[in-house]
Amino acid sequence: MKAIAKSPASAPLAIVGISCIFPKAEDAAAYWRNIKEGVDAITEVPASHWDAADYFDADPAAPDRTYARRGGFLPAVDFDPLEWGVPPSALEAIDTAQLLALIVARRALDDAGYGGGEARRFDKSRASVILGVTGTLELVIPLGARLGHPLWRRALRAAGVDDRTADDVVRRISDSYVGWQEDSFPGLLGNVVAGRIANRLDLGGTNCVVDAACASSLSALHLAALELQSGRADLVISGGVDAFNDIFMYMCFSKTPALSKSGDARPFDRGGDGTILGEGLGMVVLKRLADAEQDGDRIYAVIRGLGTSSDGKGTAIYAPSAEGQRAALRRAYENAGISPATVELLEAHGTGTVVGDATEVRALAAEYRSARERGTWCALGSVKSQIGHTKAAAGVASLIKGALALYHKVLPPTIKVEQPIDAAAPGATPFYLNTSKRPWLARAAHPRRAAVSAFGFGGSNFHCVLEEHGAKKPAMDAGGDVQIAGFAAASAAELRAALGSMAEWRTWSEVRAGAHATRSAYRVGAPCRLFLVLARDGAAAPAEVAARAARLLDERGAAASWAAPEGIYFGAGRAAGKLAFVFPGQGSQYTGMLRDLACAFPAMQDALAAADTAFWESGEEGVEGARLSDAIYPHSVFGAEERERAESALRATEIAQPAIGAVSIGALRVLEGFGVSADAVCGHSFGELTAVCASGRLSEQTFHTLANFRGRLMGARRGDRGGMIAVSAPAALIADLLRAEELDLVIANKNAPDQVVLSGATPEIERALEIAAARGLRALRLPVAAAFHSEFVADAGRPFREALRKVRFAEERCAVFAN
Repeated sequence: MKAIAKSPASAPLAIVGISCIFPKAEDAAAYWRNIKEGVDAITEVPASHWDAADYFDADPAAPDRTYARRGGFLPAVDFDPLEWGVPPSALEAIDTAQLLALIVARRALDDAGYGGGEARRFDKSRASVILGVTGTLELVIPLGARLGHPLWRRALRAAGVDDRTADDVVRRISDSYVGWQEDSFPGLLGNVVAGRIANRLDLGGTNCVVDAACASSLSALHLAALELQSGRADLVISGGVDAFNDIFMYMCFSKTPALSKSGDARPFDRGGDGTILGEGLGMVVLKRLADAEQDGDRIYAVIRGLGTSSDGKGTAIYAPSAEGQRAALRRAYENAGISPATVELLEAHGTGTVVGDATEVRALAAEYRSARERGTWCALGSVKSQIGHTKAAAGVASLIKGALALYHKVLPPTIKVEQPIDAAAPGATPFYLNTSKRPWLARAAHPRRAAVSAFGFGGSNFHCVLEEHGAKKPAMDAGGDVQIAGFAAASAAELRAALGSMAEWRTWSEVRAGAHATRSAYRVGAPCRLFLVLARDGAAAPAEVAARAARLLDERGAAASWAAPEGIYFGAGRAAGKLAFVFPGQGSQYTGMLRDLACAFPAMQDALAAADTAFWESGEEGVEGARLSDAIYPHSVFGAEERERAESALRATEIAQPAIGAVSIGALRVLEGFGVSADAVCGHSFGELTAVCASGRLSEQTFHTLANFRGRLMGARRGDRGGMIAVSAPAALIADLLRAEELDLVIANKNAPDQVVLSGATPEIERALEIAAARGLRALRLPVAAAFHSEFVADAGRPFREALRKVRFAEERCAVFAN
C-alpha cells in the first residue's frame, strides 16, 4: 500500500448539518431512506413542468423536439412567502430555485443546531454561503420568450392576418408567459440564490455561486473549504441548487445527444444508453473539524481532502478525459494524506452514458490499482440511477449520500445494474458494483472512508475524500415510511393525554421526529403501554389515529391487553405466559441473512464485528482482507453461476456455523435492546451452542471462539462429506423404508410428527431421493455441507468435548432445553 504524505495546508473539515430536497424526497431523512432501499424516483414528466405531448418525438433528429419524457422531479413543497418576507405579488417574478433554497438552507442550519428557537449562537458575520448554480435560472426562459413578439407580429402580418387580430394573438401568447416586473431581474439571477439566503438568514460572510456545469456543487465545496482553511469564515453553507428541468434543459441534452432513449440512467450497466435529467437542492453546513469537535457538534462525516483539475487541451470541450480525472484524484488523496486503498465506497459521477462511464472507470481503476496491486475492495455506484442527473446539484447529491453512508455505517446500492460494463466487470478492477444495501463493517487497519467524483462540461474535475468521524453506529435508523409511536404511562388517562402531542404531526418529517421522541421516552415496565403504527401512505393522518386510539381506550378500558386492526396495540400489566427463543442450526443460512437488521441496528453490527474479530483470531485463512461478514453479505453478483458460488461459500461448515451464530447473537441483542428477554432457550443442532450463550452461561467472545472451532472440526473431513434430505412422513414409516430398501442412512432429526431428516453418504442420499419420488413422498435436499448428526461428523466430538472442558461456564439467566 502506497503511503501518502499529508499537506499541512489541508486541515480536515466537518459536515455538521445536512438538508436537501430531491425527487421523491422532501428532506434528508427521506432521501437517505430512498437511497438505502433502492427507490427509483424517475417518473414521467409531470404536468407542472411541461407537456410531453407537445414536445416528444422518438426521433432524436426531430427539430425542436425531445426524445425523452422521463426524469427526476421535485415533490411539492409548501412555501409561505410572508414567513420569508416575500410579497405574494412578487412570487411569480422569483425563480423557484431561489425560494426552495431558502427552505433548504434554513433546514441545514437547524440540522446543525444553529437555526432559530433554542439553537446555539454563532458569529453570523463569519458565516458564508457558497453554492453551485449553473448560469441563469429557469425564469429567464419564459421572460426571454416574451421578447419574441416582433417576430410573431411580422409572421402574422406576412400570413395576411389583420393588425387587430394580430395584436390579440400576440397578447394571448405573451399572457402565457410570466410577465416582467420590478423583481424579475434579481428573480432570474443565479447568484441571488446565495444572496437571498444570506439576506434572510442574516449571514455576513461571503455569498456567491460558482458554475462548473455538472460539477458546480463540488466546485462550491472546494471554495468553501478554502474559506474555512484560510480562516476567513468559521461556518459555511455549501452545496448545489438545480430546479431547472424544463423543456429547454431537455432540449439542450437531447441535441447533444446525451439522454437515454430507454428512459432510465443505468450507470456502469451494459445496457446504459444515456443519462436522465433530475432536479434537486442539497446543502451541507461545514466547519473546521477542530472547531466542530470543540463545540460538540454532531458530525456526519469528515472531509479529509479535495482534488481539482482541468482537462487542459482534451479531445473536446464536452468529452471526458481520463487523464484530467486522474489528476483530480491524485491531488485529492495527496491533500487528504491517505491511500485510495483504504476507500471502500466510491460515489462516481456515473451518468449512464457509454463513453463517460467507461472513461471514468478506467481513470478510477488506474489510480486505485496504483495504490494496491491486487484485490477488489471498493463499492462503486452512482445515485443518478435513482434520481437522475441533477446537474448543478449532482455533486452534493453524491456527497450527502456518501456522508450519510458513513454516518449510518451502510453501503448503499446502485440500482438498474443487470450486467456491468466490461470496464467494471467483477474481479477486473478494485471496484464492485453494489446493487443491494449491506452493513458497512469497519476494518482494524483504518476507519471507514468514502470518495465522491463530479465532472462538468468544459473539463472541470473534482474529487472529494470523506472519512467517518465516529466508529460507533448511531442510534437505530428509523427513517422509513413506517413509524412506530410508543407511549407508556401509569394509567389510561395519562396515555390519552400523551396522545395529544400527535395533533402537531402534520408533515412526515414531524411524524418521524415525534415518533422518535416517543420511543426515546418509552418505559418498558410501565403499567399501561400503547403502540401506534403510522404509515406514510396510510389512509388516516396521525391525529386521526391518535383520536381512534383514545376512543378505543375509553371503550375497551385498560384492564387487559388488546389490539385493533388499525395498527393500534395496547398492553396492560405483565405479559401472560412465558417466552422461549429457538436458535437455528446449519442449513438455515443464506447470503444476506438479517440484512435489514444489520443496516438499522448498532447492536447487530457490534455482534457481527465481534464475530469477525473471533473469526480471524481463530486462525482462519482465506482471501486477503476477507471476513466472516463478507461471506454473509458478499459483493453483488450478476448471474446464476455467481449466485451459486456465493451460496456455496457460505454453506461450507467452517463458515456457516460461525455465520449463523453471528446473526443469531445479533438478533438476540436487538431484542434485548427492546427489553425482550426469554424465559427459556433451546436450539437446533449448532443452535444449541447459541442457546447456551443466550442463557448467559457462555460469554459472547467464548461463544464465537467455540463456533469457529466447531465449524472447522466438522468441516475437516476430506472426500465425500455426505448430505441430508428432509422427508415428509412419520418416523416409523421412514424407519421401515430404510430397512426395506437397505438404505445406509440415519434418521438425523425428528422435525415434526410427519417430517424427518435423513443423513448419510451422497450416493445413498441420491438413491433415497429417487425412492421417495417413486413412492410419492415429498423429499427436499437440504443446503448443508455435510451429513450432520451421523458418523460423517463423529470425529469432531472428542476434540470439541476437550475444548469445552477448558471453558468457564457462568450461572444461567434462564433455562436451557436440549433437543
